[in-house]
Amino acid sequence: MELEQINAIEKATRYGRAEVFRFGLAVLFLAGIMLYVRSIGADTPNMVILVAAAMIGGYMAMNIGANDVANNVGPAVGSKALTLAGAIAIAAIFEASGALIAGGDVVSTIKKGIIDPALIGDSNTFIWLMVAALLAAALWLNTATYVGAPVSTTHSIVGGVMGAGIAAGGTDIVDWGQFGQIVASWVISPVLGGAIAALTLYLIKRRITYQKNIAGAAKYNVPLFVAVMAWAFATYLAIKGLSKIVDIGILPAVVLGAMTGLLVWWLTKWFIARLPNEVDNSKAGVDGLFTFPLIFSAALLSFAHGANDVANAVGPLAAINEAVLQGGVATKAAIPTWVMLVGALGIALGLALFGPKLIRTVGSEITELDRMRAFCIAMAAAITVIIASQLGLPVSSTHIAIGGVFGVGFLREHLKTTYRKKIDEIEAHHAGKDQAVVERILEEFEAASFEEKGTILKNLKSKSGTPTPISKSERKGLKKVYRQELVKRSAVLKIVAAWLITVPLSGVLAAILFFTIRGMLLP
Repeated sequence: MELEQINAIEKATRYGRAEVFRFGLAVLFLAGIMLYVRSIGADTPNMVILVAAAMIGGYMAMNIGANDVANNVGPAVGSKALTLAGAIAIAAIFEASGALIAGGDVVSTIKKGIIDPALIGDSNTFIWLMVAALLAAALWLNTATYVGAPVSTTHSIVGGVMGAGIAAGGTDIVDWGQFGQIVASWVISPVLGGAIAALTLYLIKRRITYQKNIAGAAKYNVPLFVAVMAWAFATYLAIKGLSKIVDIGILPAVVLGAMTGLLVWWLTKWFIARLPNEVDNSKAGVDGLFTFPLIFSAALLSFAHGANDVANAVGPLAAINEAVLQGGVATKAAIPTWVMLVGALGIALGLALFGPKLIRTVGSEITELDRMRAFCIAMAAAITVIIASQLGLPVSSTHIAIGGVFGVGFLREHLKTTYRKKIDEIEAHHAGKDQAVVERILEEFEAASFEEKGTILKNLKSKSGTPTPISKSERKGLKKVYRQELVKRSAVLKIVAAWLITVPLSGVLAAILFFTIRGMLLP
C-alpha cells in the first residue's frame, strides 16, 4: 500500500519536477550571461546596466525560441513528418546557424524605425528606454507562450520600443505612418498567407487527389510542386536569409531560385522513379512523398528566421552595449560576438525547453494537418515573404504561418461542405429508387475524376430542372457542422485576440517599466 502511494505521489509530481528542471536550466543560462559580461568589462562605467540588459536579452531570446520558432516546425510535427524531438533538434541547429552565419554585423537599434532616436535626450534615457522595451516584449512573449498563443516577436518589440519611446519623449517621437503599416500587417500577413496556402492545397487536390489515377498524377505533379517550393525557398533565402552576407537583388535571386527549382524537379522525378515500391493509389500513398520536402522546409525556415529575427533580441541589446561603451545614441550598432551568441543560444535553448507547447498548438490544435497540408503552409510562408518584400508590404512570419494553417482548415471546411451538398443532390435526385442502385451511383461519383464529377452533376441538374434540391437553411446547417468539426474556433479566437493586443499591451507595459526604472535610478 505504501509503495502504491509513493508511485502515485511520484506521478503527481513528475510534471512539477520537469518544470523545475527547465526553469533551472534557464536560470543557469542567464547566470552564465551575467558572469561572462561582468568578466569582459569589469572597469566599464554603467557595467551593472549592461549586465542586466544582457540577461534581459537572453531572456528575450529564449522567449523567441519558445514562441516564434513553433511556426517553422509546427506543421511538420503536426503532420508527423517530424517527431517533436527531431523538429526541436533541427530547428535549434538551424536557428542558431542562421543567427551566427547570416545574422549580420550591424543591426538597426530602433526596430522598424518606429521612433526617432534624435528626439531622445541623452544616452542614459536611451538605455532605460531600450531596457524597458526589451523586458516588456519578453514578458509579453512569456505570457503568450504560457497561454498557448503564437504571436509576433517583431510586433512585441515594436510595441515595447513605441511605448517606452512615448514615455521618454512624448507622442511626437513615434513615426505614426510606420506604425500604420504595422497595423496593416495584422490583416495582410494572415490573409495573404492563408490565401496562398489554400490555393496550393486546392491545386494539389485538383491535380492529384481528385484524379482517378492518383499514383500516376502524383508521379507527374509532385516533382512540379516540390520544384516550385524549392524555387520559393531559394529565392526567399537569397533575399532575406543571405542579404546580410551578400547584397543580392530580386532578379538574381529569382534566377538562382529557378535554377535550384529545375535541379530539385529533376532529382524528385529521379527519386520517385526509383522508389522500391510503387506509390499507393491513395491519398495516404501520395502523402508520404511530401515528407522530405517538409523536413527541408522546416530547416530552411528556421535558418532564415534565425538570420532575421535574432535582431529582435540582440538589436536593443546591441544598442545598449553601444550606448554604455561609447556614451551615445546610435541608430545602427555593431554586434559584438558575445551579443550574437546570447541571441543564438537563447533562441535554441528556449525552443528546446519551452517550445513543445506552441509546436503542438500550431501543428495539431487548430486543424488536422497531413503532409500535403503542411507542405502548403510552408510554401505559403516562403512565397508570401517574396511577394511582400517586392511590394513593400509589412508582414509577420508568425501571422503568415498561422494564416496558412487557418487557410488550409477553412478550405477543407468549404470542400467538405460542398461535397456533402453534391452527395445530397444525387440522393435527392434518385429518391424512391432501390437503395442498392443509389449506393452504386454514389460509388461511381466518388471514383470519378474532378472533371467527371462536374459533368455528372451538370447532367443531373439538367434532368431535374432545379439547381439544387437543398434549402438555404439546410445548407447553412451543414456548413456549420463541418466548420465546427475541422477548425477549432476557440483556438482561432484566442490567437487573433493575442495578435490584436500584442502592440498596445507590450507598449503599455514598456511605458510602466520605463517610468519604474527611471524612478529607481534617479538620485
